Amino acid sequence: MDSELDGMSSVPLSPRCESNLEDRPTTSKATTSDDKSVPSTSHSEIEELQKKCAAFVRHDLYGIMGRGELPWTQKILLGIALITLFPLRLVLATLVVLQYYLICRACTLFLAPNREDEQEDYAHIGRWRRKIIFWFGRILSRALLFVFGFYWIKETYRNPDIDRKFNIELEINERSEEIERPGAIISNHVSHLDILYHMSSSFPCFVAKRSVGKLPLVGLISKCLGCIYVQREAKSSDFKGVSGVVNDRINESLQDKSAPMVMLFPEGTTTNGDYILPFKTGAFLSKAPVLPVILRYPYNRFSLAWDTISGRRHVILLMCQFVNNITVTRLPLYYPSQEEKEDPKLYAENVRRLMAREGDLKMSDIGLPEKRVYHAAIHGMSTVLHQKVYVVWKQRPKIGINGALLNMMIPLLLLNYG
Repeated sequence: MDSELDGMSSVPLSPRCESNLEDRPTTSKATTSDDKSVPSTSHSEIEELQKKCAAFVRHDLYGIMGRGELPWTQKILLGIALITLFPLRLVLATLVVLQYYLICRACTLFLAPNREDEQEDYAHIGRWRRKIIFWFGRILSRALLFVFGFYWIKETYRNPDIDRKFNIELEINERSEEIERPGAIISNHVSHLDILYHMSSSFPCFVAKRSVGKLPLVGLISKCLGCIYVQREAKSSDFKGVSGVVNDRINESLQDKSAPMVMLFPEGTTTNGDYILPFKTGAFLSKAPVLPVILRYPYNRFSLAWDTISGRRHVILLMCQFVNNITVTRLPLYYPSQEEKEDPKLYAENVRRLMAREGDLKMSDIGLPEKRVYHAAIHGMSTVLHQKVYVVWKQRPKIGINGALLNMMIPLLLLNYG
């Protein structure tokens, strides 16, 4: 990644990136709150930053951060939607979530959650309770997508028998035992809507921040899904880590057909939907076959990708768009070769290349650290942060910092100076 940050801007972009490139004069010097000068920023450097972070750049009508200048016709349509469609969808969505929360609450009444390896879930409760949570979860997730404007979902199956595997959780007869189950479902990550789709399709468990389990309404739902919570606090000496827990869950789902399947986004962050980032290896350590699923969100005006736009603005614009589209491509089960079983990185990379080819996605070698730097630039965060990253990047040959080490340093710079 020797060139990811080469042209990084020390002066944040304004929301209207295009006007920045065309109208703003080149600055020779900028001043921070501490009256420190930072490296100069030219038009070419701004353009270079956009090119290097192309996987996170928005190309819809609303522009960078969803704050681009709209034509008057679009402003009028958006205003009408804000006072009619948005409140209606907000009420309906709240009722759907509340209804499912009450179902989960009723099914877990007087029951203690399963606690193991600092995880907590209700995914291993009795059969009839699990069936209710499973089927209502799928139905109401699809209902919520309908409320958000996904009136139909275009799904393409490379193998017509794949969809039968998703119902295996509720099959306990001898025939179901003969159908091989994927170790994990692997999907590209574009939006928070990805989770809703997968819940409506297969109702798997996900990896989530520990704070999600403490949220009102959603917290209990995530525990009923069997979410694997990311442990960010101090770990005990016997804590397995996320990869260890994921591996255990995958093996458990393969041995126990009543256990929830595991759904993973190995990219680790969202893109603008046109790219696929390098995969983390956690989903491939178990050596089990995986089921690749490719999600795309075609659009005319507003892109549903959750890249540089804030969560609040994304939800508002999503609910103000009358029709939203999603296309799904399910690939056949991917069985790893012996070489791939012995090398999880090779396994992950080959699955990634397959998904890129079948989904017409561009492969990118950047990831979350570069996304954080790009976000810092366009959201106008502290220019001290930009100066620090810029200086470290320019001085890397002299001080012997390679790409991998800089990849670890970027989040620390963001934490300390952002």
